[in-house]
Amino acid sequence: MYRKREFTVFGLSFLDVMSCGFGAVILIYILINHASESTSQEINLQLLAEVRDIEEKIEDETDDLVVLRNTVKEKDDEIITTEELILLLVQAIRELELQIRTLAQSEDSQKDTIIELQAELRRLEEEAARLAGSVEADATVGVNLEAFEEGGDRQYLTGLRTGGNNILILMDASASMLGDTIVNIIRRRNMSDNQKLQSAKWQRAIRTVEWITANLPGDTQFQLYTFNTDIQAAIPGKESEWLNTLDREDREKVIDHVKSVVPGGGTSLHHAFARASALEPEPDNIFLIVDGLPTQGFDAPSGTTISSRNRVELFLSSLAEIPTNSSINIILFQMEGDPMAAPSYWRLAQMTGGSFLAPSEDWP
Repeated sequence: MYRKREFTVFGLSFLDVMSCGFGAVILIYILINHASESTSQEINLQLLAEVRDIEEKIEDETDDLVVLRNTVKEKDDEIITTEELILLLVQAIRELELQIRTLAQSEDSQKDTIIELQAELRRLEEEAARLAGSVEADATVGVNLEAFEEGGDRQYLTGLRTGGNNILILMDASASMLGDTIVNIIRRRNMSDNQKLQSAKWQRAIRTVEWITANLPGDTQFQLYTFNTDIQAAIPGKESEWLNTLDREDREKVIDHVKSVVPGGGTSLHHAFARASALEPEPDNIFLIVDGLPTQGFDAPSGTTISSRNRVELFLSSLAEIPTNSSINIILFQMEGDPMAAPSYWRLAQMTGGSFLAPSEDWP
C-alpha cells in the first residue's frame, strides 16, 4: 500500500545551503578586516615618520634660534661699546675746541700750536663720524648665512712702530696668561711656580718682550712694568726712572725680571696706565702685551665673577688714565670667553695712533 511522503523545510539539503552561505559571509568578513588592519598599520607608520621628521626640524630650528640670539647679544654689546667710544671722542673734541678758542684769544698764542690742534680736531671728528657709521651698520646688518674660512692659520697685522724717545713696555702678568682656554688656566693655576713659568703662552709673552727690546732704537730710553692687580717695575729702585737702551746691564736685568715673574691674580689697566702717566717725561710710545679686557679697576671687585659688559666698562674707564701724547701698540694674545677684547683694543690703537697685532702661535 502506497504511503505519502512527508515534506519538511529543514531537510539536509537546506542545511547544507545555509551552512555554505554563512561560511561565505564569514570568509568575506575575515578578508575585509585583514585588509583594513594592513591599511591602518601602513598609515600609522607614515604618520610616525612624518612626526619624527617634524621633531628633527623643530630641534634644528631651536639650535639655530639659540645661535641667532647669541649673535644678536654680541652685536648689541659691540654697538654699546662703539657708542661709548663716540662719547669719549666727542668729549675730546670739545676739550680741543676749548683749547683752540683759548689760544686764539691769547696774545701769546702760536700759529703752529693752533694748526696742530686743528689737525687733531679734524682727526677726532673723522674718527667719531666713522664710529657713528659703524653703529648704524651694526644695527642694520644681518646674520651671515655661511661662514668664510681663510686659508692658513696666520693672523699677522703688521705696522708696529718701535721708535720714540721714551718707550714703555706694559706686560700683563695675570693668571690668564697661563693658557688660552679657561680650563687650561684653572688647571695651571694650581700647579707649582716652576710649571707656571713654563706655560707656552707665558713663554710667548717673554719672547715678545725680548723681541721688542732687541728692536729698540739705540738712542732712546725705555722702561718695563709687569702688572696684574698691582704693578711692578723691572728693576727695583728705578720705578720712576727711564733706562738707557745702550746699557746692556739694564737690558739684561729687565729680561731676567720678566723670566722670574709668576703670572697670577686679576687684571687692572687702571694701575698700568696711571703709572705710565706718572713717568717724567711721559712715554711717547707704549707697547701693551695683554690677553683680554680688565677684571678690576683701582679697587678689588666685590664679587667672584664679572660679565663681559662690566669688563668693557672697566676698559673704558681706564682710558682716562692714559698719558696724553702716547701712542699705544697692542699685542693681543686672545683668550676664549672675551669676544669684546679684540675690537676694544683695536679701537684704542686707532684712537692713539698706535697699531694692533694679534699674532699667531709661532710669533715672534
